[in-house]
Amino acid sequence: MSEVSIEKAALADSEILTSLMKETFDAEARRWLADSDPFRDFNIQPPGYRSIHMTEYSIQELSYYKILHQDKIAGGLILTISGNIYGRIDRIFVSPSLQGKGIGSKALQLLEKEFPQVTSWELETSSRQLNNHYFYEKAGFQKVYESEDEFCYEKRMDSEDPSVRVRNQDLSGKHYEDCRMAGSKYYKVDLASSSIGNSNVMNTHFSNCNMSGTKFQNINFRSSLLADLNLSGSRFDHVTMGGVQFKDTSLDGNETPLTFERCDLAGVRMAGCSLKGAEIDQCDVSDMKINGISVQALFEAYERTVNSGR
Repeated sequence: MSEVSIEKAALADSEILTSLMKETFDAEARRWLADSDPFRDFNIQPPGYRSIHMTEYSIQELSYYKILHQDKIAGGLILTISGNIYGRIDRIFVSPSLQGKGIGSKALQLLEKEFPQVTSWELETSSRQLNNHYFYEKAGFQKVYESEDEFCYEKRMDSEDPSVRVRNQDLSGKHYEDCRMAGSKYYKVDLASSSIGNSNVMNTHFSNCNMSGTKFQNINFRSSLLADLNLSGSRFDHVTMGGVQFKDTSLDGNETPLTFERCDLAGVRMAGCSLKGAEIDQCDVSDMKINGISVQALFEAYERTVNSGR
């Protein structure tokens, strides 16, 4: 399979990669999900897999590799590399027309060579995709968790110096004060109900973590990236948000609508957004424009129409 290679994806590849991903995951959905089943399996149909904007984000912010077969793009690999030595395969896909040729297996081998420092690879797949279970186990992955809907796999490379690893120890209840821990890596660590205060966590990378119920108070988040998050039911109080951007966000159908109260949104720009059913009450709309038309002028025109009895 010397005709298979992997290369870093570029923004110019976004369109074809999105098309291949859509083709692949739609084919998987037809194979494993019944049309009458309202259940959404996010391993078979991952969020944003049809969106070129999600592809562009993944190329810019994650490690995105295109899989080449005979010098043509055949699929892709989306990765999250945490702390250099832990790797997560977020997505791997190969065009349905090229599956069964060993392209995916070769791509995984090339991936391991591309990141020789990674000591542990992990991924999730749907419990329904029986072919994936065989594929990953054949590639050396071991199942570490399973539920009715999801199987989790891991492949440990054991290439790290064991003298720098603290593993399988119960450090619960310990207090760390005035300690230097820069550059530390935490993987599969239970930090539930922990408290971090008055500490320097600049440039820290949180990936694939359960942070539900977490509180962030008096935190400097300047120039941070918050992406690919589930913030349903969250609350933001007394937050300075100058220069913040919201892109490709979704309420995912039936979620409770967003609420903005007593917020200074002066100068906010919304483009290409769905505002269906939105309500604006008791707000200062001076200088506000919709499609280049002054809202204040629209109100004045409306009042003139009402007053004229038309």
